[in-house]
Amino acid sequence: MASDNIANYPLTEQAYRTLRKAIVQCEFPPEERLRVDELSSRYGFSSSPVREALARLAEQGLVRSIENRGFRVAPLSIDGLKDLTRVRLLIETEALKDAMESGDDEWEERIVAASHSLRLAEQRLSDGPIALDESWSERHRAFHLAIYSGCSSPLLLNLIEQLFDNAERYRRYSARFRKAHRKKNQEHQLIMKAVLKRDKRAAVSLLKKHIRGTEQSVMESVLAMHETDQEMAIAR
Repeated sequence: MASDNIANYPLTEQAYRTLRKAIVQCEFPPEERLRVDELSSRYGFSSSPVREALARLAEQGLVRSIENRGFRVAPLSIDGLKDLTRVRLLIETEALKDAMESGDDEWEERIVAASHSLRLAEQRLSDGPIALDESWSERHRAFHLAIYSGCSSPLLLNLIEQLFDNAERYRRYSARFRKAHRKKNQEHQLIMKAVLKRDKRAAVSLLKKHIRGTEQSVMESVLAMHETDQEMAIAR
C-alpha cells in the first residue's frame, strides 16, 4: 500500500484505509471474526466509521458480510485464487491496452520513475520472502498502478486497485510457506519496455505471463499452507 498521511482524510476514510491495510497485510487471518467494538478499541475509531469501512471492504471482496452475524475476513482458497486470476487477466489487460492508446508523456514518466524505484528496492532485498518486504510491496503496487494509470476508464482503474489488493493478500499470506523466492525485476523491466514502445501484443503477453506466474507460485504456497494446517490438526 502506498504510504500516505491518512490523518488528512475524513474519519470514515481513515478507518477504511487503516482496516484495508491491516487485512491486506494479513494482520487478521482468513475467516477471523471482525468485531466492531474490538476494532474501534484497537484503532481508536468510533463504531460508525468502522462499520462503514467494513461494509465497503465487503463490497471489495476483502471481508465477508454475514447476515445478522457481523463480518469476517474473506477466506483464501485455490478456487478463489483461480477466479481472482481470471478476472485480473480480463480487467488488467484491457486497461493496459487502453493506457497504451491514451497514455501521454506524464504517464510514461510515471512508469519510468516507478520502475526505477522498484528496481532499487529489489536490489536491496534480503533472502526473505519478497512479499513481506514493506518497501518492495509498496513500490511493486505503485509500478503496476502506474502502467495502468494512462487508462481512460476510472471504473477500470478502480477495479484494478481492488483486484490488486486481493492478490496482495494472497501473496503475503502465502509468502511464509514459499520455498522458492521469485525475483521479478526482469519481468517488470520487460513489461515496462514493451509498454513504452506501445507494443500491445508483447506487453499483454508479458503481463499475462507475469500474472499467471504469480498465480502459480501462490498456489504452490497455499497448497503447502493447507498441508501444514492438516498436519497440525492431526497432531492435536
